[in-house]
Amino acid sequence: MNTTHTSERKRTIIYVAVFLLVAIIGLAYVKWIPYVDKSITAITTQSIGDSILGDPADAGTFSWESTWSYVVTYFLAVWKAAVLGIVLGSLVQVLIPADWLMRTLGKTSFGSTAIGGLTSLPGMMCTCCAAPVAAGLRKKNVSIGAALAFWLGNPVLNPAVLIFMTFVLSWEFTLLRAVFGIVLVFGISYLANRFAPQPAPEELARKVEEAETAIAPEEGSFLSRWLKSMGRMALFIIPAYFISVLLIAAVRPWLFPLLDGASGNTLLMILLFAIGGMLFVIPTAAEIPIIQTFMSAGLGTGPAAAMLITLPAISLPSLILVAGAFPRKVLWFVAGAVILLGVLCGLVGMWVM
Repeated sequence: MNTTHTSERKRTIIYVAVFLLVAIIGLAYVKWIPYVDKSITAITTQSIGDSILGDPADAGTFSWESTWSYVVTYFLAVWKAAVLGIVLGSLVQVLIPADWLMRTLGKTSFGSTAIGGLTSLPGMMCTCCAAPVAAGLRKKNVSIGAALAFWLGNPVLNPAVLIFMTFVLSWEFTLLRAVFGIVLVFGISYLANRFAPQPAPEELARKVEEAETAIAPEEGSFLSRWLKSMGRMALFIIPAYFISVLLIAAVRPWLFPLLDGASGNTLLMILLFAIGGMLFVIPTAAEIPIIQTFMSAGLGTGPAAAMLITLPAISLPSLILVAGAFPRKVLWFVAGAVILLGVLCGLVGMWVM
């Protein structure tokens, strides 16, 4: 029995090491190394590129050409991270021990939520690319709070984006993003646990014990189990992702109305831009040039500050991608909370900036 247990423990160590190696190499190639160059660009030029939304003057003007152009531009920007997200989301289901995940991230305590949020910081993914990993965590019985904190923390508390924002926009915008982002990632995620059935402590302990004592490996080799997991995930994610991005790109011209002068810095505009930002989908850090472009066209600091939170946090496509992993009422709660925090952030931005 001891020999068997030792063998299982060695295999677990190898599996975790493989997962960490894949994650480190993938994130270094897709995120960390490119962001070093982008940070230098932000510091030296006070810009990280043009707005993916194009000219704000085109708001309200629809064409299939501009819709398709946005879809192509978006997927060219995110495809590497999206592939990495699917790979990591499938690997977490076959490599990471269920008992370890349940012990550290399976509780509805604030501690599990905090761990989920902190482990998101190196990921630096957009909301859609982080969605497969969050879904994979949920399939391993990670708590709603911890999985949400990981999902929301990737885009909202991205350290690289905070650096870009400081030099391209201002330190005031960065401070607003950090404060309201922390509330969203750790506070709202923790509260979301209340919208799901709460397992009794003895029930959670029983599940952990079962996972610890489950010695028999799953059927099939690691490769076959991983390919099966990744295939199931890709079969849903790829078509749902493409169709939802196409849909949101089609309605893009009406999501962000632009009014000049005083009307561009009102509570109504803050609310409209908060809702539009919550629905719209962007690559990582795209909110920075979007805000920069809108403000140069006359948008006030209030609606701009609202987009600080709502644009990166979630989107209609990302909500669809995680729909099977979280209860519907949890996603409604998160969507409402993102809009509310966006409005509050916008009001602070309007009053103090």
